[in-house]
Amino acid sequence: MSDIKEGIIVILSSPSGAGKTSLVKEISSKNNFSISISHTTRKPRNNEVDGSDYYFVNEEKFKDLISKKKFLEYAKVFNNYYGSSKDEVFKNLDKGQNVIFDIDWQGTEQIKQKKLKYKIITIFILPPSRKELFSRLLNRDLNDEKNAKERMKQFDKDVLHWKNYDLVVINDNFDKCYDKIIKYINLEKNNSSDNYNKNLIKNHVLGLLK
Repeated sequence: MSDIKEGIIVILSSPSGAGKTSLVKEISSKNNFSISISHTTRKPRNNEVDGSDYYFVNEEKFKDLISKKKFLEYAKVFNNYYGSSKDEVFKNLDKGQNVIFDIDWQGTEQIKQKKLKYKIITIFILPPSRKELFSRLLNRDLNDEKNAKERMKQFDKDVLHWKNYDLVVINDNFDKCYDKIIKYINLEKNNSSDNYNKNLIKNHVLGLLK
């Protein structure tokens, strides 16, 4: 029997533009987490690298991977497919490596429903305000106002899923947000608990939807 303790799964989700990808990269680099690199049919942005940010594939290849049951989870978001490789994730977990996911609520629900043998921690990231979120989306998408407005419409649906996560954090300050997440992960790894203020989050979400 192996003495290696299995790794844990940490999932970060958020509406588009709330900052989860930057947080995932920070957590990975400072805490030796392996990032689950998703396959996607989306075109790469200017600063993205194939095999590092995503595995960029066409729709035919993606659907072939679905048919071969290669994904731990997959979803269609903004007319593009995203999916996490099952083999790669399990290989890392079984050798004791913690794995962090940057996926939406659809993928999170799929992973939770699989009743895996690994410990799963789910974290939802909220933006500080609608105005700030719209500004981030415009900045990210090179002032593509049409695309930013489309994502804002989806935001009103995505944000409602915060209730299904273990921890919800408002990303109004990157370093503080990171610290809250790491504190929570460390407590959960040691089977301790640290509840967050659900009423505060509920009121913040209501404000975001105005």
